[in-house]
Amino acid sequence: MISRTVENRHIGQRMNVKIARVSEIVRAHSPLVVAYSGGVDSTCLLALAHRAVGEGMLGVIADSPSLPRASLDEALRNAKLIGANIEVLPTQEFSDENYVSNPPNRCYFCKAELFTQLDRLASERGFAAIAYGENADDRADLRPGSKAAREFSVIAPLRDAGLTKAEVRDVSRELGLPTHDAPAQPCLSSRIPHGTRVTPEALALVEDGEAFVRSMGFRVFRVRFSPGPPVGARVQISPDEFPAMVGREDELVAGLVSVGFQAVDIDPEGYR
Repeated sequence: MISRTVENRHIGQRMNVKIARVSEIVRAHSPLVVAYSGGVDSTCLLALAHRAVGEGMLGVIADSPSLPRASLDEALRNAKLIGANIEVLPTQEFSDENYVSNPPNRCYFCKAELFTQLDRLASERGFAAIAYGENADDRADLRPGSKAAREFSVIAPLRDAGLTKAEVRDVSRELGLPTHDAPAQPCLSSRIPHGTRVTPEALALVEDGEAFVRSMGFRVFRVRFSPGPPVGARVQISPDEFPAMVGREDELVAGLVSVGFQAVDIDPEGYR
């Protein structure tokens, strides 16, 4: 279990002020629900919220076909390490045509469904607020999910305390969180090109494909879905990992064909 009494001696006074601010925001809004995805930001928020209010918070993982099973298992393991209370909540974005039609603002409809469910849960159980893991750098990005968060008055303690992505990683490292150096892992639906319908079948194919690429030892990559015909995979490996792929291209292609892709293209520019 991650200690709730960790002293952040190695990350500087400025960072300690920001961590204290996160705790202050969490306490002011407790008891609260933390929207927990298992990613770098939400795991850091979960740990800091648990340190601040203990049983006065509940982490909730949204579960749907867009969440890989391995990611769900890892998120649950990390929550157990932290010692936080966690629930898995099935969400129904796949019943929303606005989501499955896959427009550029698809993430808005996903987050709107999540926050609708969390708002109902919070109301029924007497939680005062919902928090999610947006950081200070996210302000500069076009994030449809942020629009949904504003509409549901969801708070973002990391962002409001001024913690950047790099600082979130530093804090996570100090806390001993396994996610401190984890690569970004947006949901599986992000592998489907806009305008191509998001289906459980396509996502399962991507999930199996990425599991195979991961089994080869690659860490930062994407398997992009192409509807075809033929149904294809465009593999993007981080340029830093290109040397590990030399001589293994046939193995990579064969593995992706074995999980169900009919055509495989390895992007020569890699993941970017």
